Amino acid sequence: MLKTIKLTGIVELLILATYLISFEFFINLQIAFLSSFFIILGAMFTYQKMVDTKVDANIVDGKRDLLDTIEDPYELYEDTPLNDTPAEELDFKEIVKEEKKKIKTFSMKNIKYGAKGSFSPFRLVPYLFLVLGFIALNNNDLLNVAIYLPSLLVGIVLGSIIGREVFS
Repeated sequence: MLKTIKLTGIVELLILATYLISFEFFINLQIAFLSSFFIILGAMFTYQKMVDTKVDANIVDGKRDLLDTIEDPYELYEDTPLNDTPAEELDFKEIVKEEKKKIKTFSMKNIKYGAKGSFSPFRLVPYLFLVLGFIALNNNDLLNVAIYLPSLLVGIVLGSIIGREVFS
């Protein structure tokens, strides 16, 4: 935790030093940095809470890993034996019905689960800060996109580093 505070403090001091260059440079850098920094941390925190909730509720998906899903989306190379019944005895209509049941569609449960993470205040407030900060800079004729956009990267990088340390 001390490392996190030191790293954030050093970056903030460097940002404050840009005030010597110009106020416009400083304010664009500061607002863009804080916006992206809090967006990344808020997303990581919300995701961590969702994972912890699933773990606490003992909900474990028996899903295959991403690489298996990409390489074999229809599970054609699985080791599980297929039905050894002769073709004359198979009821193809029943097989098609069973396979259609396996296809996942949008359900209220899935929508509720996705919306819960999307509408978290830890995610919404940083986005609100991003939008309002951008509008405020633009309305006060202080917005310099050449400074603002690269400054978003500083917050993303620092947020990722700190998020990995704090939420792992």
